[in-house]
Formats: sequence, C-alpha cells, structure tokens
Amino acid sequence: MVDGRRIDSPATLVTSASDIRVDGKPVAAPEKTRLWLYHKPVGLVVTARDPEGRPTVFQALPREMPRVVSVGRLDLNSEGLLLLTNDGALARRLELPASGWVRRYRVRAHGHIDQAALDRLREGVTIDGVSYGAIEAHIERQQRSNVWLAVALTEGRNREVRRVMAYLGLGVNRLIRVAYGPFTLDDLPPGEVIEASPRLVARVSGEGGSGRKPGWARPRPRAPRQGRRKAGGSPGVQSRGVAR
Repeated sequence: MVDGRRIDSPATLVTSASDIRVDGKPVAAPEKTRLWLYHKPVGLVVTARDPEGRPTVFQALPREMPRVVSVGRLDLNSEGLLLLTNDGALARRLELPASGWVRRYRVRAHGHIDQAALDRLREGVTIDGVSYGAIEAHIERQQRSNVWLAVALTEGRNREVRRVMAYLGLGVNRLIRVAYGPFTLDDLPPGEVIEASPRLVARVSGEGGSGRKPGWARPRPRAPRQGRRKAGGSPGVQSRGVAR
C-alpha cells in the first residue's frame, strides 16, 4: 500500500514522504550506508551458500553484523582485504572497472621472471580470447624458487591475477589483497573485521573513482602483520573493530 492505495504495478512513483506499507506494516526507512574491512583467511568461499558445503565468509562474520554483501570476491585460496557493505548499489559501483579503484596484491609465485616481462603487462594482455587491461607488477624479492611480486590492477576479473601469472609461466601459491582503492589491510589480523569511517564511506559513495590507473605510480603495498591491531587503527578506519 502507498498512501492508503493498493499498488498492483512496480512502476509507481513514491517520495520520501510516502506512507509505504507491506501487509499493513510500515516499510522501514533505508539504512545508512556502511562499509566494513574484513581480513579473509584462506579456506572460506565468498558466497551466501555453497552447494559443496564449504565454509563461507558470511558464516564466519560476527553475529551482530547486519546483512551485508561483498564488493567483488576472493577465491577459496586467496586471502586479504574483502570489503563488505549493507548497500548493494555501492558494492556494484565499487566493483565496476570504470570506477578506477585500484586493487593491490602481494603475490608469491613459483618460478623466475624478469622485470621486463612484467612491464609488458602495462599494455594489457589477451589470454585464451579474454582481454585483460593494464596491470602494474614489480618484483619485490626472489626467494629460492619463489618470487614475491607487488601487483596492481583495476579490472579485477575472476582469477585474473592467477591466470596472468600462469600465462607468464608462474604458479601462484599465495595471493594476498592488501588494498582496494583507499582501503588498506594494514595489520588487521586474519578473520577480523573493522568498520570504515563515515567520512571515507561518503567519499567512495560519490560519483567517480580514484582516477588513477595502475601505471600512475609504483604500487607499494604493505604485507599484513600478524597480531592485535593497535589502538587508533589505521587512517580511514575506526579502531573499534569486532574481533573473532
């Protein structure tokens, strides 16, 4: 019912002053947009229900968390920063490559590669008919048969980092997302979640993105440190997280 009139078409205009009821009960006002940073551990799938019965991110969240959706996904064997929000429109906006938000990763892969090969990824690459946009990648260090890389991209296609590394002859054995736009993992311990500040949420809720593409600057992601978050938290997030 809208203003006492039963509605039989979804194509109905309403305003903030409209009295909207379902089964006689007033529809609650929209919730304020909120966003959380979650350190996803390896072994959880980012889905509401898994047909194979594997544990999910949403099952692992604190019970007092409201209903949220994820901003993109991390696969079962990936870890690191996963953004969660109660606003589906915001999630879709942040996921769009056109928004320009840079995703940053630390990648450990088996094999050897030179910087020149990584630099060619700035022009994009096509693998099995799928075109991937510009990727910025730099060697951090070589550890025996493994190499650590810093990787930045804006598209975030399904398994993009793993597929591109495999194309270069590298086998990814650890993948950590350390930043998504202005949000950074810092020292948030695995399995813990913390709410972003309203100021930063308001910033990302606006139109447009960071305006920075992967080639804008050399990525400098920080490796997550194990242990309890210190008082004060990191810039842009509240220090009051919900620990598990």
